[in-house]
Amino acid sequence: MRHRKSGRKFGRKSGPRLALERGIVQSLFTHGRIETTLAKAKEFRSPAEKLITLARRGVAARERGDAAAHLHCFRMAVATLGGNRTAHTLARRLFDEIAPQFRDRTGGYTRVIRHFKGRLGDNAPRAIFELVGYTPASAEPEGGAAAGPEGAAEGGAKGVEGE
Repeated sequence: MRHRKSGRKFGRKSGPRLALERGIVQSLFTHGRIETTLAKAKEFRSPAEKLITLARRGVAARERGDAAAHLHCFRMAVATLGGNRTAHTLARRLFDEIAPQFRDRTGGYTRVIRHFKGRLGDNAPRAIFELVGYTPASAEPEGGAAAGPEGAAEGGAKGVEGE
């Protein structure tokens, strides 16, 4: 019986489970929105929110001039994300871009939206796991898709500047 045992195991031992957690949280911070199973989204929501809170504390420490507290929070975030170069880059993004977005928010930085269809193959319930202020890149007009006829009239390939 699993009375009062918290956490999900996902059929993995502790090492692969930790790697799964790091991978999902890293993907969330990289893309802003990911699609995963409902159980994984619910389980890894807490570590993602704890990292954002840690980053908010670090940003607040940097603003008040406490470099030691900022460095401590940054190193804790890097260690939690995996301790490698990718984790360092992602922690920098977390502190510079993501945490300032949630400056006035005291919690609830992520959202889990239940998907209407099950996963193909095993019908596992899917979910969209996203940061609360997430806006898709395709919705923002930056000149690519919104330029439409102007880009087509020039006859050049997208992204190629004056050859």
